[in-house]
This record gives sequence, C-alpha cells and structure tokens, in this order.
Amino acid sequence: MKSVLYKYRIFIGIFIVFSAITLFLFYGALKPKKTLPIYNPADVNPELVDSTVQYVSKYHTIADFSFTNQNGKTITQKDYEGKIYVADFFFTTCGSICPKMTANLVEVQKAVLNNPKVMLLSHTVFPEVDTVEALKAYALKNDVVDSKWNLVTGDKKEIYTMARKSYLAVKLGKPSELYDMVHTENFVLVDAKKRVRGFYDGTKKEDIERLIEDINFLCEN
Repeated sequence: MKSVLYKYRIFIGIFIVFSAITLFLFYGALKPKKTLPIYNPADVNPELVDSTVQYVSKYHTIADFSFTNQNGKTITQKDYEGKIYVADFFFTTCGSICPKMTANLVEVQKAVLNNPKVMLLSHTVFPEVDTVEALKAYALKNDVVDSKWNLVTGDKKEIYTMARKSYLAVKLGKPSELYDMVHTENFVLVDAKKRVRGFYDGTKKEDIERLIEDINFLCEN
C-alpha cells in the first residue's frame, strides 16, 4: 500500500491542491458580494423627505450648498468634491440624543482621521442659537478636528431644504412654523459622486461599526 501511495504521490498531491482551489473558488462564488444601495427619495420614509421630491426614484444627488463653519469659513460643495462623507443634523444645546451622536461621530472621526478620502459634516437645526462662536465652543469641547469635520450654520430655510430634499433625514417640526424641523438620529453616508449610500442610527454602537465598514468599502471600490 505504501509503495502504491509513493508511486502516485505527485498525482495525489496535485489532486489535493486542485480540490482545495476548487472548493475555495466554489465558496467564493456562493458567498454574496458586498454591495451598498444607492438611495433615492422614493426609497426613504416619507416623513423624512420633502413632499416635492418624494416621487423621485433615480439619479438623486446632494444639491450644492453654502454654509459657515465653526471657524467662520464658508463651506461649499467644493470642499467635499470627490469626498466620501458622513452628514448629520444636531444642535449644540440638545440634551437628548445629540451628546451620544456626537460622541459616536468622534469615534468615526478617529477611524478616518488619516484617510484623505473621508470627511464629516454636521448641520445645526437651530441656526438662530448656534452661532459660529457656539459651534466653535462645541467643536473644542468634543475634540473636533477642523480639517476633517465641519460644524455648519446658516440660513434656516437652506438647512431645512438640504435636510429634507438632499439628505432625506429630518422630520417636520411645528406645522405652524415655516421651515421648522426636528433632527433625527440619522447619520447619512454620501459617496464621492454625491449619492446617498446609507443611513445609520447615530446612537447605536453596532450601526457605527457598520458605518465605518461601509466607509472603508466605498474607499476600496
């Protein structure tokens, strides 16, 4: 028996290697390849989307914008051109979910700090309170890295429009008050082509881990 095995040792070795490669390729073919959806207004909860765009089912992208950041600098789409970024909505005096969201976004900042492809963008929903000075104090308190993360304020109507027509992420506020809005826990992932690729609960650790994984996926694809 040993002599037979020795005689065919090369053939047996090749067969084992071939079988291993075949099994590996077969497993790879069966394993679903990771993908990220491209979200349009029609795909999202209507409560978070302005009624004028709820019907849009394709080709949705983030509109151009112009706001002022924590350093008094004007921030536009040009600053995010070709970038993957995470957007959210908050206000500095929020005592409910904002502190948790900010702490989790700090963790995202740490994960992408040395990745030039990725940035962060937080919009206040109370620009009447969140002045440049207030945003700067909030940034310093939460270790915001200016080159990576912009906290922005501006005209409330423009912020409202971006929140509900572009990012599809904010609920209506008081019906009696024009452009009133209530921020949600949503973090919005935007790709380098200005398309919405994901929504994440900014208060949940598992969603933050998924967000970081999806950022890395976009960076590699």
